[in-house]
Amino acid sequence: MKLSIAAIGHGRQAPEHLLAQTWFNKLPHQGQWIERVSKRPAGADRKRDESEKLLAALPHGAFLVALDPYGKDISSEDLATMIQTQRDQGRRDAVFAIGGADGHDEVLLNAADMRVSFGRQTWPHMLFRAMVAEQLYRAEMILVGHPYHHA
Repeated sequence: MKLSIAAIGHGRQAPEHLLAQTWFNKLPHQGQWIERVSKRPAGADRKRDESEKLLAALPHGAFLVALDPYGKDISSEDLATMIQTQRDQGRRDAVFAIGGADGHDEVLLNAADMRVSFGRQTWPHMLFRAMVAEQLYRAEMILVGHPYHHA
């Protein structure tokens, strides 16, 4: 299964992107970075526009995980199990969506197959991308029984 990260904003020039890319490159079936921006002013219209752009960019039939502070707080093992379950059900793609500064609009949250939280804290956007990429790698290592998870 290809694991992808969809995010608002262009961050490929940020120093944190190298960290995110390092983890992302280790994925056995690397997906893609999906980045979208909105030129609308801040507010509800922008949030909706960002969410619609992310939804439009998803691979057909992808399992969509909305990363949301109000989602379900899951362990790394739970994340691995969720990925394995979707793989076993024949899903080819899973996309982990990171919203903009105001989060996801209801249009994306309602379309998501699952809402996952990394806690209620606020993280710098680019650092959070690296955290997501590392957790995807960790989940893959859990599934193959690699000792990385226990190190």
